[in-house]
Amino acid sequence: MVSERVWNIITDSFGKILLPGLIRSIPLAAVSFILAVLIAVSMALIQFANVRGAKQLVRFYIWIFRGTPLLVQLYVVFYGLPGIGILIEPFPAAILVFALNEGAYSAETIRAALEAVPLGQLEAGYCAGMTYMQTMRRIVLPQALRTAFPSLSNSLIAMVKNTSLAANITVAEMFMVTQRIVARTYEALALYIEVAFMYLLFSTALTLLQRFGEKKLNVHSYQGV
Repeated sequence: MVSERVWNIITDSFGKILLPGLIRSIPLAAVSFILAVLIAVSMALIQFANVRGAKQLVRFYIWIFRGTPLLVQLYVVFYGLPGIGILIEPFPAAILVFALNEGAYSAETIRAALEAVPLGQLEAGYCAGMTYMQTMRRIVLPQALRTAFPSLSNSLIAMVKNTSLAANITVAEMFMVTQRIVARTYEALALYIEVAFMYLLFSTALTLLQRFGEKKLNVHSYQGV
């Protein structure tokens, strides 16, 4: 049975934890993910086009960010860069690291999706008088993004949960607020379960949106759109 004291702490802290989730955790994940997708598309297109020199730089970027822990990357940017005179505020630093990290993973997802589009689609664009970039933008890339949608959606859900790592660089998101309440009340189990439940709610909402989006995309694909 949950004691009255613990129950009062849980109910009192609910809003205090949820609010940072809505105004910091979700915006952090959303902005970072949008930037990550832009980075990923650019990196994937460079690899797909096999641009000499640029492709090697892209592979190096992907190698670095996929091969090192996200938490270490946060520490390097927020705590390490000030040592060479580069100061970045916590929230922008978190956005930068999350975007670069996710961009590296999503670049491979989109590259694979681009390669899954039949080469005939590219040739059809040329036959219609389109340039390479026009063909990619109007024909190939939309099909690739449709294929990559489930994987990208999963990445967004994972990013929402990973925003808890931003507490390590003093971003006052849900997890940091929970830690502060735990330090004051000493009710670690109840409060950490509570914040885990909130992450679960956010992830569930995004999962439902993902399923809705997949159904819409499947309908369009059946209609030949």
